[in-house]
Amino acid sequence: MPKVAIYAAATEPALTSPATYSPKYQVPAGPITKDDLGRATWTLLHTLAAQYPDTPTRRQQKDVKALVDLLTRIYPCSDCAKHFRELVRKKPPQVASGEELQQWMCMAHNDVNQSIGKPAFNCKMANARWGTLDCGSELACSMDGGH
Repeated sequence: MPKVAIYAAATEPALTSPATYSPKYQVPAGPITKDDLGRATWTLLHTLAAQYPDTPTRRQQKDVKALVDLLTRIYPCSDCAKHFRELVRKKPPQVASGEELQQWMCMAHNDVNQSIGKPAFNCKMANARWGTLDCGSELACSMDGGH
């Protein structure tokens, strides 16, 4: 993979010289847009839901609820966070099983899409769209946090 030079737009000497790394994707020119942020967030959330166990532990259930709650408070787009907070208040995350979480996530995403004039996704297709994660080995995709 070719090396890409990244130049920091900063005044500190350590940040003004080029750094090299091998990204999978090219760095977009300009700031991250609200759409970019939304797509990345939904990819993370749907992937997490697709990997969520059929019989999650109490800890896993608590962690997913905490993650969703955190997004309602610290999401970088304040309008988005407010809308998501209202959605979660009305329809709390369903975390008793992987299927429940996938369907809740799809419903939440469709609610957001409807509010911004985008078409709904067929939630019956959620597992087909986000269900497979290639981590290099089956154990690497485990949700046990490496424990």
